[in-house]
Amino acid sequence: MTTALDLLQSLNLLDETERIEAKRASEAGKSLLETVCAFANEPGLGGGWLLLGVVREDMALFPSYQVEGVPQPDKLCADLATQCREVFNLPVRLEISTEPVGGQAVVVAFVPEAQPQDKPIFFKSQGLPKGAMRRIGSTDQHCTDDDLAVFYQGRQRDSFDAALVPDATLDDLAPEALADYRQARAETNRDAEELRWSDEELLRSLGCVAKDAGGTWRPTVAGLVLFGQAQALRRCFPLTRVDYIRVPGREWVPDPERRFDTVELRDPLFRLIRRAQAAVLDDLPKGFNLPEGELQRQDKPVIPQRVIREALVNALMHRSYRSHGPVQIIRYANRLEIRNPGFSLKSPEHLGEPGSEPRNPRIAAVLHETRFAETKGSGIRVMRETMEQAGLTPPLFESDRAGDQFVARYFFHHFLGPEDIAWLAQFKDAQLSSDDTRALIVVREAGAIDNATYRALNKVDSLGASAALRRLRDIGLLAQRGRGSATYYVPGERLGLAELSQGAEGKLSSNPSDLSSNPSGLSSNPSGTSSNPPAPDEVSERTRLDDEARRILLDDLPGSLAARLGAIGLRHPPQEIQNIVVDLCVLRAWRADELSLVLRRNPEVVRQNYLRPLMREGRIAMTRPEEPNSPQQSYRATAAT
Repeated sequence: MTTALDLLQSLNLLDETERIEAKRASEAGKSLLETVCAFANEPGLGGGWLLLGVVREDMALFPSYQVEGVPQPDKLCADLATQCREVFNLPVRLEISTEPVGGQAVVVAFVPEAQPQDKPIFFKSQGLPKGAMRRIGSTDQHCTDDDLAVFYQGRQRDSFDAALVPDATLDDLAPEALADYRQARAETNRDAEELRWSDEELLRSLGCVAKDAGGTWRPTVAGLVLFGQAQALRRCFPLTRVDYIRVPGREWVPDPERRFDTVELRDPLFRLIRRAQAAVLDDLPKGFNLPEGELQRQDKPVIPQRVIREALVNALMHRSYRSHGPVQIIRYANRLEIRNPGFSLKSPEHLGEPGSEPRNPRIAAVLHETRFAETKGSGIRVMRETMEQAGLTPPLFESDRAGDQFVARYFFHHFLGPEDIAWLAQFKDAQLSSDDTRALIVVREAGAIDNATYRALNKVDSLGASAALRRLRDIGLLAQRGRGSATYYVPGERLGLAELSQGAEGKLSSNPSDLSSNPSGLSSNPSGTSSNPPAPDEVSERTRLDDEARRILLDDLPGSLAARLGAIGLRHPPQEIQNIVVDLCVLRAWRADELSLVLRRNPEVVRQNYLRPLMREGRIAMTRPEEPNSPQQSYRATAAT
């Protein structure tokens, strides 16, 4: 039996507490009930525990959870049981008990996971989808339409890729794409019975066509994505394409003066995968190998071809086709980054584990049976193992629910080469283990690391990863940011990487703006690729122009405010800079790029460290809240400020 003391110890040992929620909870309020709803809904979680009467001591050097106690535990237990019986569409039955800890009464409640046929559990007063919650890491998130699709698949309801495309006809399907499928299927199983069926029978069996209300056969979303003519794909899904982009340097800089090479790909899925793979392989740096006994060298891409293929298939198979946006393949100087619309339906904590939650089951089934994709749930694991065998930095994965996207990063960097060993030598007094050295190399290369990445990197459990990361934090090599499942670590002062730490505050982020909304920012310019970095005189000229633009902005400010800006250093406390941002936004509305100039900070650091926290606190607001990604978006101080 799990006790209150067990739960409290787990909270203080782990950075991530997916199944435990601690609250002060003097009453059964909305926040508490949202957690109940999330625990009941989350697939495969097995429910979760509420620990009530416990608070997080954030003012401590290393914050921890402390017992505060519940003043009226019997009343809280009764109210909680009543609310869980009445506010949801179906009653949620909790196991509730009161236990003494340190002389204080603590309430422990276990929330069981609901049966698949009962999901989603939701607040009756709010309805769907807003009234349903999911447990993502240690947070409770409102459900989206894609989340509801996960629940309904458990009830055997149709997924989005089974929906009809209203303005499409059977003439929009390409016979050559069907022939491509038949050839791929024959290569995996020459005796497959579907190879003997007619095209019409084949399309029906794959769920690629269905009858509309009038009895007319029409393509489904899966049918058009898999077998659609290029013209039909452009007409029905104008932004559902693949963009291959080459960026100079290591991070995205939304500067209209710096042009990028881009290639737009739009084709039936089998051909699209092949074309995207060819574009990546043709452009990646190559290494060479001369096998023993051979006279001719063999060139190999720095990232194994199997990883590239699996990464592209994963992005196109699991992307959200509800979202009108492209899959972006971005080639930086040190990594390949693949961004696809649609967050991971599988909890980030369980990526790489057996089992799959496909957003598009019909598309996934076709890719699996033609062996374009690995067996269910093994794609992430295969990529990690293949990168490890090649001696490369493990891939990093980030699921962003708020932005509704999934990001995968594949680094060109090899582990523990001579440069790495020389760099690590300066920390030999820290008695680093081999696991520690791998973690520090990832931090140096990616800018941050979290518990999930450490676990995947070193094949340890969550408790072991947490203990190791905290030890590196305690000796000053790492600095801790965030809390709960949002905890991550950036370079500490001992790494001597102050600039990298500033750039990593956004947790592994170098987020490009929405390219589809700014096509003028793209052009075909081979000299703008990462293989042609800007010359020193170009950098010097750009710095001069930035300094001039900053001077003009500072000239318009009151003298005292300009002086405060001039005093900002690289390690200035974030709270003080946030106060300066608010004072600036009182004077007028500012764009993020203007703020980055006067603050001398990367634009993404400005967004992550200053603008977003200030908006959450209600101290500033967007001037165009209906267009959050607008290039003209500005920020102003609120009336409350």
